[in-house]
Amino acid sequence: MKKIAVDSSVFISYLQGNNTKNTSFVELALSHKNIVLPPVVMSELLSDSKVPDAVLKMIVALPMIEIKAGYWRRAGEMRSKLIAKKFKARLADVLIAQSCIDADLTLICNDNDFRHFVKYFGLQIL
Repeated sequence: MKKIAVDSSVFISYLQGNNTKNTSFVELALSHKNIVLPPVVMSELLSDSKVPDAVLKMIVALPMIEIKAGYWRRAGEMRSKLIAKKFKARLADVLIAQSCIDADLTLICNDNDFRHFVKYFGLQIL
């Protein structure tokens, strides 16, 4: 089974015990050890000071997508193109999308904000 990336909002929803299609994908991928986190997602998840220690240990044990050479340039250019088209392009979303595109990973997300990355840059989402 191919590795799969997960967005912060979906992972948080999973941790909160919500039962959705996307949290089911997260549970399945975790059980098969196929989850990989974009670095920005790791940072976002670790930013909550109220996360229990057991959850922190689980999060930091997950593998992270490695940043490839030229990543920051590609992310900046991608964001610039979306902004020029008058689309919302939050920096965290751009960085998550670029890391997934570079690694050829599908992203589990709840967020319609990623639809432009799909249409214009080939991001694969669930």
